Amino acid sequence: MIRKCKYLVWILFMPLLGLAQDDLFDQLPSLDSSLNAPVSATFKSTRVVNGQSIETMKRQHLDFRISHRFGRVNSGAYQFFGLDQATMRMGFEYGITDRLMVGLGRSTLQKAYDSFLKYKLFQQATGLKPVPVSVTIFGSLSAYTADKEQVFQDRIAYTAQVLVARKFGEKLSLQLSPTWLFRNDPLTQGDEKLLLAVGVGGRYKLSKRVSVNAEYFYTAREKFTTTAPYYDALSIGVDIETGGHVFQLHFTNALGMIERQFVGETLGTWGKGDIHYGFNISRTFGLGKKTRLVRN
Repeated sequence: MIRKCKYLVWILFMPLLGLAQDDLFDQLPSLDSSLNAPVSATFKSTRVVNGQSIETMKRQHLDFRISHRFGRVNSGAYQFFGLDQATMRMGFEYGITDRLMVGLGRSTLQKAYDSFLKYKLFQQATGLKPVPVSVTIFGSLSAYTADKEQVFQDRIAYTAQVLVARKFGEKLSLQLSPTWLFRNDPLTQGDEKLLLAVGVGGRYKLSKRVSVNAEYFYTAREKFTTTAPYYDALSIGVDIETGGHVFQLHFTNALGMIERQFVGETLGTWGKGDIHYGFNISRTFGLGKKTRLVRN
């Protein structure tokens, strides 16, 4: 099954790579010349909703990010339709260069810590030597600390992604996110250590400061043989930019906010109304002497 899943990832991924077969490595230096004009603001934030976007932080810019997910909407009036319950993640993201960024975060769910690196390989560009897509690679390590009796090594998970996106005109952006997730010890007996997934996301601008975003992660589990009670994550929301802040308001069936949780451990399903209201708040600071805040 894993071999078939690998084929599925490549089948979905190769058409986009085929667009860039004119040797993107040779085209990369031309982005700094007058021959090409880089395409910017594919997404407003470093996230589509839960998942990473191709965007990276600008050099010497720090992003302070707070994310909340409330309880399930179908929990009823007694739980105020989920608003009485909440989990959160607080994180910091810093741009080492315009292409390379690092991030750290801590979630109340599973008392998890996460860290990541993200590097933009190519940026979409127009001109005499156009680059058809932007490509960013992402790698993360996370560990939960809620279960003190379990060996620490067993609590660790690793994620790797290749993020490929294209901006179609001023309004529409689409992204494909082949994902590799490995957990040293899955939480549920019978679940697989290695999971392959494919994320599909997009953004449609309604105005200069408002857009509708959506994403879906298909996880290639042995769905009919595993005892793991997990579902694919689907999220729909709105991005609102207000100066130095970006507010992301959304509905999702995933309670977790790091890759291990929303790709591999989503317990709810939209079909049964297991929907969480949530939001992300992003505030960016320029730390360099001559840095200027650049917003999408």
